Amino acid sequence: MGTHGDGTAAARDDRAAAGLRAENWGWRHAGRSSWALRGLDLVIEPGERVLLLGASGAGKSTLMHAFAGVLGGADEGEEEGELLVAGRRPEETRGRVGLVLQDPDSQIVLARVGDDVAFGCENLGVPRDEIWPRVGEALAEVGLDLALDRPTSALSGGQKQRVALAGVIAMRPDVVLLDEPTANLDPAGVVEVRDAVAGVVRASNATFVVIEHRVDVWIDVVDRVIVLEPGGGVLADGDPATVLRERGAELAAGGVWVPGADPLGGRPARGQTVSERAGTHLLLLEAAALAVERVPGTVVADDIDVGIRAGAATAVTGPNGAGKSTLALTLAGLIPRAGGTLMATPELSGAESAGGAPTRPRLLRLGTRRHDVTPGADPARWASRALLTRIGTVFQDPEHQFVSGTVRGELEVSLKALRLAPEEIAARVAEVSGRLRLEQLLDANPYTLSGGEKRRLSVASALVARPRILVLDEPTFGQDSRTWAELVRLLGEQLDRGTAVVAVTHDRAFIEALAGQVLEVGAP
Repeated sequence: MGTHGDGTAAARDDRAAAGLRAENWGWRHAGRSSWALRGLDLVIEPGERVLLLGASGAGKSTLMHAFAGVLGGADEGEEEGELLVAGRRPEETRGRVGLVLQDPDSQIVLARVGDDVAFGCENLGVPRDEIWPRVGEALAEVGLDLALDRPTSALSGGQKQRVALAGVIAMRPDVVLLDEPTANLDPAGVVEVRDAVAGVVRASNATFVVIEHRVDVWIDVVDRVIVLEPGGGVLADGDPATVLRERGAELAAGGVWVPGADPLGGRPARGQTVSERAGTHLLLLEAAALAVERVPGTVVADDIDVGIRAGAATAVTGPNGAGKSTLALTLAGLIPRAGGTLMATPELSGAESAGGAPTRPRLLRLGTRRHDVTPGADPARWASRALLTRIGTVFQDPEHQFVSGTVRGELEVSLKALRLAPEEIAARVAEVSGRLRLEQLLDANPYTLSGGEKRRLSVASALVARPRILVLDEPTFGQDSRTWAELVRLLGEQLDRGTAVVAVTHDRAFIEALAGQVLEVGAP
């Protein structure tokens, strides 16, 4: 996040003044009618440690990108007011500000772990003999024990997040900005990364701002909480204890994860008791001694036995890098198994057709390839259209599955592939967008959404086809407590209707609310 010129002595004389200031500042993304932020007045003093809160879509990530000087120019959006870092425009202070993005894939730029961590230091002109000791120290501080020549393409989402954080730590910036840095980490990793960041900030006295929906993770590290008002302004600001004591109920109602508050309001996530649930005994997909791999010849998890049943939720847990996402993609029929068996039962193979009538198990022929949808077949042999009403998938990175220029178009893709009537398509889009608070964003470009909005869109695009099995990778990532509750209740309704849910997750509250069985990958 810097250049060699940013590292000159002249540019660093005022390091003690690395505070952040916004004066009547606002930003509107290109093509959007509403402002992400507007009328924001804010001062963060040098050395302060701040937890930045707010509902999903309140503009938190936009503000962080702006302070880091990577928001974009006039062609990317419209700006008003003034934003300053150490009294200068953010783009004039690159190298002094380190930013860890919400999506680690957006920040991994080189093919090997060591090179990627060293990248920022090299851009700052740090002497070569100083760079590599910094790289080793940074990787140790984030708890990542990997060879420096390990391919970054082989890392899990959580490991990529740690590599991105290590790259920022190695730069030793004056301002550290973290956007949901622990969202994709296992519980042990959350503690390691939080403690590593806290140690770095204390040792360097850097100004520190972290976005995190779950207050309890960072509450003991920060000395100030700032809550953004959706659309503009500051809703609350002060020391953590005072803000939570005096405004806790209001903040919880607005979507902030206030410690001790129940986002479900004490109500169960599902509307039926076990005895009332129809079809929960039906086995849809069965794996025995299953082995999975992302790279051919490199098995990441094996000896997996699991049955996926209608109306039941299976949570897939385990440490980062254990193979959870690879297992999810294998169960979803998107990558072939490495060993063992994976079989669809007649109940899944004969899922409803686009018109709603039951189909017979059959062979689909596309071009010269045959796609076996008979009972006992591995879903990896099915055509994509055959998967639509049978297995829907939500990737760990929402942007990896966006194919349209609008939210509405994204929700319509699978429905058009199923050749549904226009009125049916419109009804389904209206239903799912309303439930997941996307109805005001239907004409927006998916890539301009906040991280939480992107996640909800990816879930909605899978739900809208009404598949028999939903495979979700970190479905609650980036959600405030209100949207989390909406998503959990919506999935609860799908379970009550007989849909099976497979969710890769580190979210303990999600597991407690929905999961009927837990499959731990990588357990001894």
